[in-house]
Amino acid sequence: MSGLTGVEREIVAEKQRSPENYVYESPAALEFELNTRKHIVNAARALDASGAEFASFETTRGNPNYWTRTSKGGLQLRSGVQPSDGINDIFRNGYLYAFECATATVVVLYKGVLDTLGPAVFNSYFNDLLLYDWHYDSDLQLTTINNNLEAYPGDVQYFKNPDHDPNKPEWQGENVIVLGNGEYFGHGIGISSGAGIITALNEERVPGSTTSAYLLDETFHPDFEYLRKLSEGRSRSFSVVRASDLAVIARIGGHHYIYTYKKADLSTTSI
Repeated sequence: MSGLTGVEREIVAEKQRSPENYVYESPAALEFELNTRKHIVNAARALDASGAEFASFETTRGNPNYWTRTSKGGLQLRSGVQPSDGINDIFRNGYLYAFECATATVVVLYKGVLDTLGPAVFNSYFNDLLLYDWHYDSDLQLTTINNNLEAYPGDVQYFKNPDHDPNKPEWQGENVIVLGNGEYFGHGIGISSGAGIITALNEERVPGSTTSAYLLDETFHPDFEYLRKLSEGRSRSFSVVRASDLAVIARIGGHHYIYTYKKADLSTTSI
């Protein structure tokens, strides 16, 4: 595949080296996933540079022109505000915002999906947004994989701090976006290596503790194929695809080829 960005090439190379087989309905499905992952990574870097601060739920704040602060420390999109405008404002005027790391992770995912789908599609499905902890719109369709060896740029992971200072519950762990090349973004810590994330969390342990923070064996990301169908204007209730309708099967790993079947013809595209 030509014309890939650095992060997209890294994802393809890592999946090629994986013992797992990744099967896609079409080259377009693979391209959509790569594009979405790239936008999530870009969003994480943009949030890090935005000036948005880390805060507990008690001190959450946002631009009042777009968001209303709830009693629990969430940010509710104001009536009449387009969801895309509310999300984009966080990245334009980050100094007006402060929230904890779970909220920040959802914001990054929303921004990555917005930049992939475009404002019109995003606003159609991701309306009435509430930014609060791990509350997220059902159309984000997060899926979980219990194997952190299979994490790729654009995935979400969690570093757990089991012996955190009980007076600082906000440091019980760190939600992170995988950026690639061994880097992660965690709101409140910033962009760092895995070792750097662990070091930062260990500084917030109970005094005298020797129990280290660690990366949980869990990875999750949006359902890319679900989002791709939204981008194509298909209904939330997707019809079953008949075997005769499957034009393309793409595989990463093993032979490292996309196999394209059309009628009696067979063509392959190397990735």
